[in-house]
Amino acid sequence: MSEPLHDPVKIGIVSISDRASSGVYEDKGLPALQDWLTRALHNPIRFEPRLIPDEQAGISATLVELVDVAGCHLVLTTGGTGPALRDVTPEATLAVAHKEMPGFGEQMRQISLKFVPTAILSRQVAVIRGQCLIINLPGQPKAIAETLEGLKDAAGQQIVPGIFAAVPYCVDLIGGPYLETRDEVCKAFRPKNAVRAAKP
Repeated sequence: MSEPLHDPVKIGIVSISDRASSGVYEDKGLPALQDWLTRALHNPIRFEPRLIPDEQAGISATLVELVDVAGCHLVLTTGGTGPALRDVTPEATLAVAHKEMPGFGEQMRQISLKFVPTAILSRQVAVIRGQCLIINLPGQPKAIAETLEGLKDAAGQQIVPGIFAAVPYCVDLIGGPYLETRDEVCKAFRPKNAVRAAKP
């Protein structure tokens, strides 16, 4: 049997919302994350979806379970990153971190500021736990796609890089699978010496 063309990857997607998790309204975060990742990656993906309330201990426990038990290489969360009293996703994420990756949050705010001045109120963080990269994304599906993809002009040329361009190389560096992106959605950047030759 021939080996697969692209490395399989296990990705945790977590939507954090009191109201959606209790059934008050339909969750839009998980479908948005799954749709974008499926469009962006060539790799076969096994998703580990979780819909949970804004409870700090529960968020931390979910992240630990996805990394340490489920074996995810990448975990993306959506929701709970603003200044409201119930917004505790960044605190819960930092509590389980081995390393903090501040550049992701800085870039997400830069992208969002092109659209809304209230982007300075967002507190998204990214961290590494073991061999997994965990990133807090905004709560709205449109903002999720914008921060992951970045900004393009009318001709499709990149104006501001999205954060996902740096994700595959980061996952390489922490010992995860080789993620391959579809350039028309998001072109990953790797140094030349880190680019793997295409399989025949």
